[in-house]
Amino acid sequence: MRPGHDRPVEDARSSRVRAAARDILDRYDAFTQERKAITRRARPRFESRDWAGGQRDARERLDLRDQAVHETVGVCRAELAGAAREREVWLALRERYDAEVESRPDAEIARSFYNSVSRRVLGTVGVAAGIEFLEGPRPGLGTPRLRRFPREVTTEALLRRVLESYAFAVPYQDLGRDVRIAAVELEAHLRELADAQPVEAVEMAEPVFYRGKGAYLVGRLRRGRHTTPVCFALVHEPGGVVLDAILFTEDDLSIVFSFTRSYFLVDADRPQDLVAFLGALMPRKRWSELYTALGYNKHGKTELYREIVRHLESSSDAFVPARGDRGMVMSVFTLPGLDVVFKAIRDRFRPPKQTSRQEVMDRYRHVFQHDRAGRLVDAQEFEQLAFPRARFSPEVLAELGAECGEGVRVLGDRVAIRHLYAERRVTPLNLFVREQDEWTARRAVLDFGQALRDLAATGTFPGDLLTKNFGVTRHGRVIFYDYDEISRLTDCAFRDLPAAADDDQETAGEPWFYVGERDVFPEELLPFLGLPGRLREIFREAHRDLLGARWWRQIQERLRAGEIVDIFPYRDEQRLRHAW
Repeated sequence: MRPGHDRPVEDARSSRVRAAARDILDRYDAFTQERKAITRRARPRFESRDWAGGQRDARERLDLRDQAVHETVGVCRAELAGAAREREVWLALRERYDAEVESRPDAEIARSFYNSVSRRVLGTVGVAAGIEFLEGPRPGLGTPRLRRFPREVTTEALLRRVLESYAFAVPYQDLGRDVRIAAVELEAHLRELADAQPVEAVEMAEPVFYRGKGAYLVGRLRRGRHTTPVCFALVHEPGGVVLDAILFTEDDLSIVFSFTRSYFLVDADRPQDLVAFLGALMPRKRWSELYTALGYNKHGKTELYREIVRHLESSSDAFVPARGDRGMVMSVFTLPGLDVVFKAIRDRFRPPKQTSRQEVMDRYRHVFQHDRAGRLVDAQEFEQLAFPRARFSPEVLAELGAECGEGVRVLGDRVAIRHLYAERRVTPLNLFVREQDEWTARRAVLDFGQALRDLAATGTFPGDLLTKNFGVTRHGRVIFYDYDEISRLTDCAFRDLPAAADDDQETAGEPWFYVGERDVFPEELLPFLGLPGRLREIFREAHRDLLGARWWRQIQERLRAGEIVDIFPYRDEQRLRHAW
């Protein structure tokens, strides 16, 4: 063929690449606009106390991106036709797309969207170097829009100015009362700091963070060379907006942004800048968690993968079995230097488990869409990952091959995993109470009961209540992480144990009365939990009502009546109403 005869083919291909890049970006823009529209409904929902509407919005937003990616994949396949799986086409498409999004304030989210589309079209296992955007945050981080409030004559006046600048369409119930109490709390906190420098200014992130029944204002106090986090937690009661709590520590703010909480509805024009700002306030939190907390959970998953890869590149860690009892449904492993556990579903489940792979995945999906109330770990769901075979310990490699062979393949020097869940690593509760001093173990057991109450209040019954299925975070909070038997509380039938008519009616280990599939007998919970003797009595004394069917049935009645209970991310004693 003479030179130049292939030019029409190349021109046609270039035209298709340009059109496909434009299609991806157009679909991304449409998704972004719809996402923003839902997010911006959070303010009027808060102002009108429309909590049910807020829950619907949160669930609707969770599914938007997957729908947009699915539609975009179809458009790209149609546009690229027979060239849809050609590497050279996607190399050119990536370059074209990158030029389109480079100057956008949300460029990293747009690139992550492109990655999802390319992986679906190409059926990528592992990563496609050169085709996907693999690098992390790019240089030139800016500063999010901040509201700055210089020092006032009194702390009370300064706090009033901050709250007045975030006025809502409804009034504060009693702003004078709230700022008076908050000023006392702030001044007491500052006196406890080693450097007793006064507050020179307050700098607050521009957007309001909405979640459930709460609205949160997040920023920092400037004190000379030092800064202190600050968070104003607002609630809307029948009489108006109330400052429910004011928080000052990194730990307190970290709990507000916890991986056990549902995602915020927050209008962030420049997500990376806002994440950088929050990261400065909570330096121990990974960016992946912060992106996820802001509702960019798919990009948070991208950042988590990058964090895993960076850890593998900078360490000699191998994947090893995670601490705790061996699970019957999941194979669980971890990297010792990274506080993440990985879960792969086993091919078969040993008795007494009576569930299927799809049912397990459906339950993880339910948790993703549900109010996690600070008690359920957020699980990031990955597909078609691949890691170097040499980084797997012999124990993990053998277990994956023997127990998870349908979803795990060894491809030369790589281990390809079809479906994987990643969660924050916590200490299993059964190990925690065994290894800690009695006072610390006692606190964990008391919070274990509170965790059951919080889960019930948001309509969740864990199913398997053994302490090995619960964990303790670095903040000492008890959370639940084993979802293969989780169910809606309203689907359970809580029953009292019937009294036996005579001893002959009780046979060895078998109930003499009928037990339905959904029946739960709270009176049997205490011995089932597996707590040591002294801790069992502490649980019984503090949470006696959990050991009877009446309490659970009352919660069911409230849920069926439409009551929405919000579990706030701070301790009850931190609520300012105690000083009213």
